[in-house]
Amino acid sequence: MMPMQFVYGKQDFVQGVRVDTDGIARKVDESRFDSVVKAGWTDRMERGVFRYHLGDLKTRILPGRCGLVAQLNVKRGIERRKPQEILSIQQDFNAKKFNFNKVNPDEIIFEMIKDSEEGHEMGRPPCKTVVLVNVSPLEFGHCLFVPDPARCFPQVLTSFAIQVGIESVLLSSDPAFRVGFNSLGACASVNHLHLHGYYLKYKLNIESAPVRPLLPEKGVYTLPGFPAGFLFYSESKGVEDVARAVCRVTDFLIEANVAHNLFLTRGCPPCEEDDKLLRKGVRIAVWPRMACFGTKEETAFNVAVCELAGHLSFKNSKDFELTTESHVIDTIQCYLLPPGEFLQLEKQLTQHLKIGV
Repeated sequence: MMPMQFVYGKQDFVQGVRVDTDGIARKVDESRFDSVVKAGWTDRMERGVFRYHLGDLKTRILPGRCGLVAQLNVKRGIERRKPQEILSIQQDFNAKKFNFNKVNPDEIIFEMIKDSEEGHEMGRPPCKTVVLVNVSPLEFGHCLFVPDPARCFPQVLTSFAIQVGIESVLLSSDPAFRVGFNSLGACASVNHLHLHGYYLKYKLNIESAPVRPLLPEKGVYTLPGFPAGFLFYSESKGVEDVARAVCRVTDFLIEANVAHNLFLTRGCPPCEEDDKLLRKGVRIAVWPRMACFGTKEETAFNVAVCELAGHLSFKNSKDFELTTESHVIDTIQCYLLPPGEFLQLEKQLTQHLKIGV
C-alpha cells in the first residue's frame, strides 16, 4: 500500500506562535501538519509498532541558569536498536547495513512533498521526504525525516534536508515541536541521511539565548554562551536562502573534518529584545564539537543534539535524580571544541564565507 502523501505549500506555514512566561505554548488550533504527525504517531504506538511504550516521562528542570530539562527514559537505553559503528565524518553509505529503506512499512506515517508554485526543474518529479516513527522514541511524536531515501545519501546535510527541517517547524503551530540532526562522529546512529523531529513542551534557553553578530549580512551569528556555536534565523520568507547559508557552514565543517550537531526550534529573532514570548520564526543552531567514533554506548549519557540544546535524556534513575547543572556542563564541555579551537574555527569560517568559496 502506498504511504499517504502530505502535500504542503507556503500558505501552510504558521506565521507566529506565542508562549506563556513559563515557556509553555498557549492553546492554539492544531495545524494540519501537527494533526497528521500526532495522529499517525499515536496510531503506531497503539498498534505496537514501537519497541516500547513511551508513556509519560518523568521530568525535572535542573536548578541553575541554563534551565536544563532532564527526562528519565530507561527503555530507550535498553531496547533501542544497536547503533552502527561510525569511523569517519565522511563515511560512505553502506547498503548492507541497516538503513531506512529496510524499515517496516507500518513505521511510515506519510510522504512529505512541497507543492512548488514555480514548477519542477527540468521536468523532474518533486523531492519527497519520508516521515516515519522512531521506534525507540525520545519523546512524544518522535519521528524521522528521511529525504529521498531511495537515493541512499550518507548522514551528511544537504541544503534540501535543512530546508525540510526549517519548513517542518514552520508547518507546526506548536512551539514544542523541535528538529535535530547528528552528524557522523556526533552521535549519529545510522549512516543514512535523516533528521529527528519530536515535541518537547518545556522551554529551552536556545529559543531566546543572546547572540553576537558574526556576518549579519549573511545571516550568521555566534552563540557566545554555553554551548558555543553558530546561529541562523528564518521566517516563512527566504527559507531556501537560509538553508543554503546553513549548508555552506556545515559543508565547511565537513571539509574541515569537524563533527557537528544542528537543532531547529521556534525562537526569537537574533538581536531583538521586543517580545520574548513571540515565536515568529525558526532558530537554527549549529554546534561544532569533538568527534567520537566507534559504537556509542546506549546506557551512557551521550552528548548529542538534544543535550546541546538543553534536553537531557537519562537511562537510569540514579543519574536522573542526582545530576546537577554544573556536572552536566562539565560533561558537555568535554565534547565541545576547546575555546581556542572554536575561536580559530570561527575566524576560518568567517574568511570562508566572506570570500564566497
